[in-house]
Amino acid sequence: MDHNSYKTLNANKATVEKSWVVVDANAQVLGRVASEVARIIRGKHKPSYTPNVDCGDNVIVINAEKVRMTGKKWTARVLFTHSGYPGGQREHTPTMIREKHPERLIEHAVRGMLPKNRLGRELYRSLHVYAGTEHPHVAQQPKEIKF
Repeated sequence: MDHNSYKTLNANKATVEKSWVVVDANAQVLGRVASEVARIIRGKHKPSYTPNVDCGDNVIVINAEKVRMTGKKWTARVLFTHSGYPGGQREHTPTMIREKHPERLIEHAVRGMLPKNRLGRELYRSLHVYAGTEHPHVAQQPKEIKF
């Protein structure tokens, strides 16, 4: 028998098949949803996973405004932003963020779970978060995934 009877297949941009997935975040804990979404975006659920290639699926998260946090995190946790100007540091609690832009909570959580390099920035483009139940990606015929 030939010792090279099986070759390890490494995915590349041409051989990757990206599909569309819908995740409903209604009444789910933020971190648990974010870790599963990051896993799908990265492509770790596929047998053809390759660490240096964008082989994950496009993920649509709906009902971002109805996500849960445990304990006192809605008021006790503080997220910082900076405008880039001197004295431009701002503090935000998840409650303040949810009032103005509820989708940013999930975006922030998922972005922190992706690689911090060029690949991570490319993977982040596969995430689409919407506060309500409607989304404009019906033409892609996304499959719904339940956690």
